Amino acid sequence: MKLYSYWRSTTSYRVRIALNLKGLTFETVPVDLVAGTQRSETYRALNPAAGVPTLVLADGTALTQSLAILDYLDHLVPQPPFLPADPLKRARMQAAAHVIALDIHPVNNLRVVKRLRTAHGADDAQARSWMLHWMAEGLTAFQAMLPEGPRFCFGDTPMLADICLVAQLYNAHRWGLDLSPFGRLREIEETALALPAFERAHPDTQPDAP
Repeated sequence: MKLYSYWRSTTSYRVRIALNLKGLTFETVPVDLVAGTQRSETYRALNPAAGVPTLVLADGTALTQSLAILDYLDHLVPQPPFLPADPLKRARMQAAAHVIALDIHPVNNLRVVKRLRTAHGADDAQARSWMLHWMAEGLTAFQAMLPEGPRFCFGDTPMLADICLVAQLYNAHRWGLDLSPFGRLREIEETALALPAFERAHPDTQPDAP
């Protein structure tokens, strides 16, 4: 498998974690989002949305959208599972993960923030304030949705919610979000980053990281 990825992309980070947790071997193919490589005709043939990640299987099939890729991997390699078997617990975990993947991430996406600057005149400070607002609001909701006690978000092993959380917290650290209100989340992050699957997926260890 080949993973088309950008080192700082939180969605790519999610898929790297997932591949590692499933014990799958993959080759990383860097896509420079800052340089605009994702908009080339060659790359758009793989991913019409011109984003990352794209996972290309051995037969050449290209999969896009991180949550869809995670779902595919969970069916391909059922253990360890990314979602609980119990329908209620499964729905609760998906709801929490969606707060990050569907509420926080889309409005903080690189192209959205770029549009704020170019079309609406936002300067760097205003763009940063925009991102921090949505991160704080989303992480507050996410933390309130978690049960007390487990080592990870919903249990004693990392699953979908943890994958989304750790990737998003990387972005929070990068932009200087005050994480003091999020003690439970920081504890989960520390526990997760001690695991090889998360450590190997970290943006700073990627081949295209400066």
